[in-house]
Amino acid sequence: MNKGKYYITTAIAYTSGKPHIGNSYEIVLADAIARFKRKDGYDVFFQTGTDEHGQKIELKAQEAGITPKEFVDNVAGEIKGICDCLNCSYDKFIRTTDKDHEIQIQKIFKKMYDKGDIYKGSYEGLYCTPCESFWTESQLVDGKCPDCGREVKPAKEEAYFFKMSKYADRLIEHINTHPEFIQPVSRKNEMMNNFLLPGLQDLCVSRSSFKWGIPVSFDEKHVVYVWLDALSNYITGIGYDADGNSSEQYKKYWPADLHLIGKDIIRFHTIYWPIFLMSLGEPLPKQVFGHPWLLAGDGKMSKSKGNVLYADDLAKFFGVDAVRYFMIHEMPYDNDGAVSWDLMTERINSDLANVLGNLVNRTISMSNKYFGGIVENKGVKEAVDDDLIDIATDTYKRVAEKMSDLHVADAITEIFTLFKRCNKYIDETEPWVLAKDESKKDRLSTVLYNLTESISIGASLLWPYLPETAEKIAKQLNTELREFDTLDKFGLYPSGNKVTETPEILFARLDIKDVYAEAERISKIQKAEAGVAEEKPEEEGIELSIRDEITYDDFAKLQFAVGEIIKCEEVPKSKKLLCSQVKIGNTVRQIVSGIKQHYTAEEMVGKKVMVLVNLKPATLAGVVSEGMLLCAEDPDGKLALVVPEKDFPSGSEIC
Repeated sequence: MNKGKYYITTAIAYTSGKPHIGNSYEIVLADAIARFKRKDGYDVFFQTGTDEHGQKIELKAQEAGITPKEFVDNVAGEIKGICDCLNCSYDKFIRTTDKDHEIQIQKIFKKMYDKGDIYKGSYEGLYCTPCESFWTESQLVDGKCPDCGREVKPAKEEAYFFKMSKYADRLIEHINTHPEFIQPVSRKNEMMNNFLLPGLQDLCVSRSSFKWGIPVSFDEKHVVYVWLDALSNYITGIGYDADGNSSEQYKKYWPADLHLIGKDIIRFHTIYWPIFLMSLGEPLPKQVFGHPWLLAGDGKMSKSKGNVLYADDLAKFFGVDAVRYFMIHEMPYDNDGAVSWDLMTERINSDLANVLGNLVNRTISMSNKYFGGIVENKGVKEAVDDDLIDIATDTYKRVAEKMSDLHVADAITEIFTLFKRCNKYIDETEPWVLAKDESKKDRLSTVLYNLTESISIGASLLWPYLPETAEKIAKQLNTELREFDTLDKFGLYPSGNKVTETPEILFARLDIKDVYAEAERISKIQKAEAGVAEEKPEEEGIELSIRDEITYDDFAKLQFAVGEIIKCEEVPKSKKLLCSQVKIGNTVRQIVSGIKQHYTAEEMVGKKVMVLVNLKPATLAGVVSEGMLLCAEDPDGKLALVVPEKDFPSGSEIC
């Protein structure tokens, strides 16, 4: 069944350095969508790649003592290597240093100039080198770049400008008439209210103060603005030609069905990019989805802290599919997710080892024990079978509904709902009891057939997300992964088939001590690379380790108050987390804390505690946390809540 074309892209990764796991999340998410669409009957083209020009690259290459091309070749190789390590099925990996891309960028710039959309002038403003962006004083946040929060410096240079206001009204109309264009809706509101409706300023689209970029063909002391260069990869990569000789591939796949990008670059993709396309006379992409961030659970990633998580490191230790599962499952639709060694271990042990791995192993082992591996449907049906069969045959529909609006984490949860139902079915039917009664032999055979068939359906749906695991399951069941249009039918597993004699352990349970040892090993390597001396423990006493000094203004941003815990519960399946409802004045905040090993939920209720109240909400183990409880920690790692000396009412400000 051919449902038509589907063109999906990621943002191309900037080659300033090796991407951490938060950057790698996007490629795995895109791969899951692309694989699902292929399996669902679409003709898919999936493009990713690297963004390789700009002043930041030029400076980093100078620091490294190599040419910019040598620098980006090295980093692009690392980025592509991580994509391949994560088993991503991209159809094209584009680099903006590809010659055919560079030629088209020069043509695109000239076409816009000839049309009168680009003109020459000069620019004086505040420039952020990491973001390659000019800003006015009014656009800064606390005197710093509004995008990345870094320092900006005054800059003045001759430049070419794009007349953004020429197309602003047309873009506003398009957004208003195509509500699906920018997702989630919160991103659309941000773009409309903060940028489009107040009015667009003309955009600087060339630079003359550095050389590492694509030269403007008719004025070679200028190089093309890195974002005009980078964004255009979505069309140059599939054969767009500014002279009107675009390839058949371009005519087939453009406009893109989905640009999958990080929420931090939504402005470039939903304002600059559509306007560039309007100037070229090309259709706009159907949808731009600004996904949230996957953040380190213990603060900002830094090599000097030794806490940077790289996808390839995690894949070597946990396995590729375990990392893919965590990234896909733990990221909410429109809120940031958290990643840490602890959280990954929890999820692997609970979902992958207990729910899935144990299910497959038990089913195959029982088939071998009771029937020599032969799985046969004897048709001895009982009422308890109906719910399992209904869930199994309805799972594709529920997964497809979630995928249609990019609720990918919810889609994989639906598949695991089927696996959990299979485990419940084992408890309900008790095969080990049936095996003791010779008259129940045909019923036992039917039960094991129902399980095998349900697992086969689940594995087929699991393939887009965990491809290696799905294929291993099918191999152990001695069958093939099925096409999606057959998954609403129950009973297609060949009756009389024989499963493998020795089932492979799909996911072994992890010992947290082994995980911590690996984390410590990697941390030491990172600190050594960053030139940080290894800390030596003191023989006695407690020495306070002073982190980076902050100013009084920095401290003044933190807001502390007295809170009263009115309710507390354990976070399901978490060894460390408690979820407290904390009354702070007239409001109640939900706060998740890693103190389960030091306090019971019952002990927490009624305590007056000190709370950091203006901490940005985060999601821990699937639960939203809206603040932080302050604790003291002794040298042995024991925690104690910090409490007010006197009985102050909740909501009292701590100053």
